[in-house]
Amino acid sequence: MAWTTKQLILAFIMVLTGSINTLSTKWADTMKASHKNGEEDSFNHPFFQADGMFLGEILCMVTFYVLRCITRRQRQEQVEMSPSSQEAGQFPKYIFFVPAMCDMLATSTMYLGLTLTYASSFQMLRGAVIVFTGLLSVAFLGRKLRYYHWIGILSVIAGLVVVGVSDFLGNTAESEYTLNGIITGDLLIIAAQIVTASQMVIEEKFVTRYNVPALLAVGWEGSFGFIVLSILLIAMYWIPAGIFSGNPRGVLEDVPDAFYQMGSNPVLIAAVLGNIISIAFFNFAGVSVTKELTATTRMVLDSVRTLVIWLFSLAVGWQDFQYLQPIGFTILVIGMFIYNDLVFLPFARSRGWINDSEGEDTEPVIPPNSSSRSAGSFAKDSPDAAVEPM
Repeated sequence: MAWTTKQLILAFIMVLTGSINTLSTKWADTMKASHKNGEEDSFNHPFFQADGMFLGEILCMVTFYVLRCITRRQRQEQVEMSPSSQEAGQFPKYIFFVPAMCDMLATSTMYLGLTLTYASSFQMLRGAVIVFTGLLSVAFLGRKLRYYHWIGILSVIAGLVVVGVSDFLGNTAESEYTLNGIITGDLLIIAAQIVTASQMVIEEKFVTRYNVPALLAVGWEGSFGFIVLSILLIAMYWIPAGIFSGNPRGVLEDVPDAFYQMGSNPVLIAAVLGNIISIAFFNFAGVSVTKELTATTRMVLDSVRTLVIWLFSLAVGWQDFQYLQPIGFTILVIGMFIYNDLVFLPFARSRGWINDSEGEDTEPVIPPNSSSRSAGSFAKDSPDAAVEPM
């Protein structure tokens, strides 16, 4: 079945904005601008950029209410009666607080790691979330992993090892990154996936019992994350950070210095806005792709996004070609597809090569559409969908 024009546009927007989200953050990291003391250095403000990302997630909530207004107006024009007797119900907003805190910690850690390593490695290493979510789901959700889950996990681990080795071998004397920095950055990104996995397990255990539209859920998590991280940024202004500091004062984050650098190099504003706006469009497009097409398609498109980031990084000279990286990426993608019981095993079953019956409670621990942060964990219904309390 051929894709419609709308579906093609949504798929393109998802790949484009998803790529822009990582690339714009890395672009800002690579740009130089003057500090308040007059010294020129790289824009190294990971926590400031993480706060901007939460601002972008808040835009998802704005989008939700705009779409709901449009839906109600269309319904009112089509039916000569009151718009609808079904209003959105109430749900406890606090259910998003703990997942938002996990999101805040994971995103800040990943952005810190991104300042130390390559953008393509940043994107590929995020695949480690499958390993940790699978293990945590067994421990806390009582899930039973089938054989293909374990094969997928082992494949992902193998892919992560290959990607990590490619970073070490690809580091040359001319590289702007040190070997210690790359190791630290890669480990921070992988460690952040433990927090992201915890977020997914918490959402599944406590949040998905409510029928919360995805865009609204992302918006609430973004609101909590933005408020708490904004408050923490004040404390970070006074906390010494040593080698993890990217500002003259040597503190964890210096927001006034970030704004000063943006003023001294206005191009930085475009990079920061790219991060904020792209995450909103990416979440919206991701939810729409899952609704219009399939979760499998969304997973394929997310893999294409990783490929785009890698090719762009090579094209602009952010990193040199290392033959192990595409090999590691391929192994990662294969592992993800096997884990989610997509393509390979269904094809083998259709040919009669394997005959495995599904047991109870064997659905994928990570749904195939969970690549877009928390949006994949919630209902993907219309903007005017009712929210049923427990």
